[in-house]
Amino acid sequence: MVPVSAVPGVFVVNTVTAALLMAGVAHASSVFELGGVVVRGDISTTELIGETAISQEQMREFNLYDVGAALNTQPGVSISKGGARNETTLSVRGFDSRQVPIFLDGIPQYVPYDGNVDLDRFTTFDLSEIRVAKGAASLLYGPNTLGGAVNLVTRKPTEVFEGDVRFGYATGNERLAAINFGSNQGLWYFQGGLSWLEADKFPLGRGFTDGKKTPTDTGSYRENAFRRDKRASFKVGLTPNATDEYALGYSLQKGQKDQPIYAGQHGDKPRYWRWPYWDKESVYFISNTALGADHDLKFRVYHDEYKNGLDMYTDSSYSKHDPTSAYKDNTYGGAVELVSRAIRNHELHLAVHYKHDKHKDGDISYKDRTFSVAAEDLITLTDTWRMRVGLSHERRKSLDAGVWEKGSGNATNGLIEVMHDITDSTELYASAAYKTRFPTIKDRYSARMGRALPSPDLKSENARHFEIGARSEPWAGAKVDATLFYSQVRDMIDTVTFESNLCPTHKVTGFCDQAQNVGKVRRHGVELGLEQRFSPTLAAGVNYTYLHNKNQSDPERRIRDIPKHKAFAYVNWSPAEQWNVIASMDAESGRYYSYTKNKQDHYTQTAGFVTFGLKGVWTPRHDLSFEAGVRNLGDKNYEYKEGYPMPGRVWFGGVTYRF
Repeated sequence: MVPVSAVPGVFVVNTVTAALLMAGVAHASSVFELGGVVVRGDISTTELIGETAISQEQMREFNLYDVGAALNTQPGVSISKGGARNETTLSVRGFDSRQVPIFLDGIPQYVPYDGNVDLDRFTTFDLSEIRVAKGAASLLYGPNTLGGAVNLVTRKPTEVFEGDVRFGYATGNERLAAINFGSNQGLWYFQGGLSWLEADKFPLGRGFTDGKKTPTDTGSYRENAFRRDKRASFKVGLTPNATDEYALGYSLQKGQKDQPIYAGQHGDKPRYWRWPYWDKESVYFISNTALGADHDLKFRVYHDEYKNGLDMYTDSSYSKHDPTSAYKDNTYGGAVELVSRAIRNHELHLAVHYKHDKHKDGDISYKDRTFSVAAEDLITLTDTWRMRVGLSHERRKSLDAGVWEKGSGNATNGLIEVMHDITDSTELYASAAYKTRFPTIKDRYSARMGRALPSPDLKSENARHFEIGARSEPWAGAKVDATLFYSQVRDMIDTVTFESNLCPTHKVTGFCDQAQNVGKVRRHGVELGLEQRFSPTLAAGVNYTYLHNKNQSDPERRIRDIPKHKAFAYVNWSPAEQWNVIASMDAESGRYYSYTKNKQDHYTQTAGFVTFGLKGVWTPRHDLSFEAGVRNLGDKNYEYKEGYPMPGRVWFGGVTYRF
């Protein structure tokens, strides 16, 4: 069952629409299944064991241009945009981007230095689907899936020649162009894609005012908001028989972005920053070989490189900047997995992962080596009962830490999930998991510009997850999802301040900060979703997420940047065979943020917001469609982070041709 989807200011609807139902058959077969980590329950559906999927049709039809926008369609998932680094990060039931790693066809994409990626830099034009796993994410992903995992799965062609071309334009001189093409020749195939997404600025919402003493944003558009993302991908595969497949993949993304200046009221120091490059390059090989009728052997081998440059200007004229601050990270590694069905009603997976990370900051290098082993078994108990159990052990060792002391750590993970079909249309499930995350290079070794001391022997964070839920089609045309979840996080890495004279730039003289395993957080909540098809031409849906966070180790310190309530609703109407109209509403409550005043931290909340959207699509032929619409119809002035406003009313149009 595909969950109800949502995205702020963009129109998202489910596969309940007639057009998407027609495309659903092609969707399943066009997915690069070799790039998945967990098993699809039925190749003809979007059902995944322990995961949900955002389909290619949703991303294409509903303008989900980047991975951040697409992930925001999922219940339990929220994004954060803007801030001091002008990046988009995610939260999955309160777990942030460091604790929910990003993968491309099962290959790790998160940056070794701090575990983050800017999701706005990852475009979706060449993806077949995005798979989202939460607390009980498969251990076959490898280390660090403390709060879940996100896997970006590329396309695989099904025809002798196929593809599509897209062009679009929007307010703020936003323009896009993308082409995807591929061929499946039976014994071999290739898939390629090129995309370009760029904008000079974006409009400010109704009533916006720059709250600084000396305003810099005084016009109708946000200043210093340029962005450009170019992406190329290519994959060639060999399928010598019905069971074996060997694929070599390559992806290159080149990004560039500016940092809009803080426009709030709490005195954040203005930063005149621009990133002349934010580039990522990945090369990988994936294979599956059948060893007789009951065993498969899978390999993943990869090399990933990330380069980042930051220019810090002296003022808003952007005429002079310090020497470019350059980061360069490299990762290489691999995994081997044996799948056995030799025992009746069991599908046993045994995997070994190896990962080598290198981060270079100027002349200083940091290197980590991570090794893990995992076992996961999918068990059919009866015709109506199924179970998934897993266990893994991981070790990380610092091979190079510059001038600092090296460190090491280890962790063990486990999970169990039970699924029961009450009827043919109703499934109950329950899961429990113990998951961990190793501290990043930044967690252990960053001196924070002289404010902190390193902590090379930080232990891994750990979380206990419990979840119960139901999926059902209780009456004609309806789909219902309901989930209750609870997580207890211990040994969470948090900043501790103590007396020391070793940190000359600390905000309080004679003190230092240090990352330590002192945090303890409790999270619980509910996710609800309802879809209803009233007729062949009319469908509607709504979802709602409630998430409560409590900092048990220090109740005075609020959990920041996570909405407590989040909801979405839509109506999809097809007034004629060639026309489709979609109206949507997205809403969330405010988020806590902190600021420093008189050398003390203070907490307050951003305002909650509701945005509306409207979109029309005309499809005069099956291979050609035109669209036009508006995001943030009411021109709402809203923000995820205080002082960093989001776009106001945006008009857009586009055309898609499929061949």
